[in-house]
Amino acid sequence: MRIGIIGAGHIGGTLTRRLAALGHDVHVANSRDPQTLADLAAETGATTVWAADAATDADVVIVSIPQKNVPDLAPGIVAKAKPGAPVIETNNYYPQQRDGRIAAIEDGTPESVWVAEHLGAPVLKIFNGIFWKHLLERGAPAGAEGRIALPVAGADGPAKQVALDLVDQLGFDPVDGGTLDESWRQQPGTPVYGKDLDAERARQALAEASPERPAEFRAA
Repeated sequence: MRIGIIGAGHIGGTLTRRLAALGHDVHVANSRDPQTLADLAAETGATTVWAADAATDADVVIVSIPQKNVPDLAPGIVAKAKPGAPVIETNNYYPQQRDGRIAAIEDGTPESVWVAEHLGAPVLKIFNGIFWKHLLERGAPAGAEGRIALPVAGADGPAKQVALDLVDQLGFDPVDGGTLDESWRQQPGTPVYGKDLDAERARQALAEASPERPAEFRAA
């Protein structure tokens, strides 16, 4: 598949490496000139592009940038993808640590719903709760004991199935995390976040999550 990735930090860069290694045609961008990603391109064979072009003709789009930078993305930045292409977002809201106060999220809007509103497109929330080194190194074959599960939140349908299959390709058990309105179940501070659980325990953790945001993940 042709996969456009906007953001080349820990998660975006790791997904570039893993997806290119799986044989996907990866087009990756950051917020600067594509030449600043020359080393990543040389390492992976990915194509570096301007952010405005990353989603062009993509079968899958991945947005992996700091939450506070989402409003800075160009309007319609994911609109050049193929019709029905899933748009995956990996972001987390860290108000005290990085992002400052985002009023709508503080008032209860799930982080990924807020992202979808800014992108003007439905999104799927994945890859936000796994340490990047584990995403890089701990994929395992289907059926392997202790295989790490990753929740996938978003609307049911073909796009979600593509995303679930992609998680499996990467070596993780895809777990349905419900609708995008339920994506708070995997936000920072929830029982599934950062825990590397197997599929059964991940489902249990999602069910046990509370919509109340922990103090460390609220604006001070």
